[in-house]
Amino acid sequence: MDTGRTVPTGVAGAAGPAGTAGPARTAGPAKPPAPAHRPRRPRRPVELRYLLGRVLPFVVLVAAPLADVLTSPEERFDRLLIAAPAFAAVTWGARGTLAVGALAMGTTTVLALGRGERLFPALLAGQTVLAVVTLAAALSSQARRRREAELRQVSEVAEAAQWALLRPLPRRLGGVDLRLLYEASAAGAHVGGDFYKALKVRGGVRIMLGDVQGKGLAAVEAASLLLGSFREAAYTAPGLPEIAERLEASMARYAERAPESTAADRFATVLLAEIPDDEPVVRLLSCGHPAPVVQRGPVVRTVELSSPSVPIHLPVPVDAPFTVDEVPFAPGDRMLMFTDGVSETRDRHGAFYPLEQRLRGWAAEPADRVPGLLKEDLARFGARGLDDDTTAVLVVWGAPGEEAPLRHEDRLVAL
Repeated sequence: MDTGRTVPTGVAGAAGPAGTAGPARTAGPAKPPAPAHRPRRPRRPVELRYLLGRVLPFVVLVAAPLADVLTSPEERFDRLLIAAPAFAAVTWGARGTLAVGALAMGTTTVLALGRGERLFPALLAGQTVLAVVTLAAALSSQARRRREAELRQVSEVAEAAQWALLRPLPRRLGGVDLRLLYEASAAGAHVGGDFYKALKVRGGVRIMLGDVQGKGLAAVEAASLLLGSFREAAYTAPGLPEIAERLEASMARYAERAPESTAADRFATVLLAEIPDDEPVVRLLSCGHPAPVVQRGPVVRTVELSSPSVPIHLPVPVDAPFTVDEVPFAPGDRMLMFTDGVSETRDRHGAFYPLEQRLRGWAAEPADRVPGLLKEDLARFGARGLDDDTTAVLVVWGAPGEEAPLRHEDRLVAL
């Protein structure tokens, strides 16, 4: 595919036409904050093993006395009843565990009386041991419930942070349709190191997709800083190099203000894209980020970027200008921007995910279906499923003059 030419800066997007290739830059360290807005998550279905854990104490309460009755008096299966409150502590609360322990003690007493045993001293000793185990199990259950409540609270905070930083992309900006795939790597996680933003600016649409080194709160903090910097720069900067310079400067300033922060040591790969309203091109600037894939009809090719820059805030001196590549992008064309969670997925034989081949097979699919197809296919292809943060933005250039007004909810998420 023709990947176009390298241009000095050219922006048909914000405050004026062209600029320069951008001055030299030097990298340094950095950090950021976070907000909130979120929809409700669907409840997860109850897992089978959790149900088994709930039932297991009662299986012991039934099976142990039954085995004790059906076998010879020398076989003392009633001693297994001590396991019932221990099992109950895994899934039941403190009251439920105490109730199971009381049932076990009552069952032990009935079996002992049925065998004609004396209540003292043997039965009393056994009941004392069972009572101690039940009490310990109840305390353990109470501690487990407290930890679960704390984890739920942390999960809610993480979810709020995600929806503050990574609101859903508007389905349409100007003449561009956008479709998003976003999956955090860890099961139950809501925030990873990936981030994205798309804005309608004067003369076009500007998009940022990035990936902060590492995960956790430090990565979220760094992503917050970069998103805020892009939000400000996208409306005013004359070109993509100036936006990249401001991203670099924001990280460097933060590192100077808070050198002790773990976020100040993070770097990020970033891909910036600009789609002018009046030209059939897309302008791209990569800071260490994977190049996008452009589809024109059945033809799918990865863009060959002429001179990608190093990641933002990489702690090495850099003395090269940011380079913008201009690639043909006409009405009906599609471009997939993605993070390394897509490009570096491997199967169990070590082969990389064949993204171009898959997109050729989905060329006739509606844009709405492509992110879902990509997610399902990555999960099947990967040796460990989706084991890394996975983000992809499908950009579709509409027909000329097809600019539709933003819906109210799209206006909100585009801010």
